Amino acid sequence: MESSELLALIEKLPPDSKKEVEDLVETLAIKSRKEARAPREFGSLKDFITYMADDFDAPLEDFKDYR
Repeated sequence: MESSELLALIEKLPPDSKKEVEDLVETLAIKSRKEARAPREFGSLKDFITYMADDFDAPLEDFKDYR
């Protein structure tokens, strides 16, 4: 089906159905972007975190009642 034919069919739809078509197209676009993405390489985020607080692993006061 040509794009012009598809657009003509969409134009004939009621507003609610047009919204469904829009949602479907957005979902398909997101899916295709995810599939087209290059696979992640091990170690690609090395040196990404440049600082971590000394007390990072220390218990939080907010959770002392749950210990």
